[in-house]
Amino acid sequence: MSARLGALTRYHLELLLRSHAWLPPFLAYALLLVVGVTVGDPMLGSLGFGAGVLLPVSAWYVRGVLGAEPPASRACLVAAAGPARVHLAALLAALTVSLVLAVGQVAAVWWTSGPVANAGAGQDPGAGRAVLAGLAASAVCALLGVLAGAVANRPVLVRPQYGVPTALALAALLLVVPVSPANAAVRGLVAAARTGRVAVPWPSLLAAVVLLAAVGAGVAALAGRRPE
Repeated sequence: MSARLGALTRYHLELLLRSHAWLPPFLAYALLLVVGVTVGDPMLGSLGFGAGVLLPVSAWYVRGVLGAEPPASRACLVAAAGPARVHLAALLAALTVSLVLAVGQVAAVWWTSGPVANAGAGQDPGAGRAVLAGLAASAVCALLGVLAGAVANRPVLVRPQYGVPTALALAALLLVVPVSPANAAVRGLVAAARTGRVAVPWPSLLAAVVLLAAVGAGVAALAGRRPE
């Protein structure tokens, strides 16, 4: 089953690349990073900004993956592999692209940033630990962005006109609600920039994985029961 799911995920990735639906979210993310991150800024604050912006971009990628395949082709694929497996593979494809962006964003921030923490911070946490915390926080936001995209698209919302506002609303909530793992991860990076004390957000990452696994399984199960 895992091999077949991997093949379906690669198929969705190839469709996304050939359709060029990957380009608008990528350009939007790059533009936001250029606007929000200045060369020489403290690394931890820039990592927090990059992680937070990745959440709505990841939700956008879910929409791009689900819309990249023509309906007739999707119907054939669903008949051959099953709707739940096809939908789950689409979510995994969006997550893969989002995680690649997360790694690229952290590498770019590490390359262009100045000091690790703000001037006057109590201690220097070191670049290695800051990069690890940034990777974990970005992964949290990528996971929850795919969750938002899964809820804001078919088969949960069968009317596509409501998808974009729903995804944006969910992304905003996941960033600002204090109990959200994304909020905790980003807030931790921003606080670390002031104090120099970095804590890698492992609990937030575990919570994001569990939440996406639960929502993804539910959405995939729903895919075979609702018309698209």
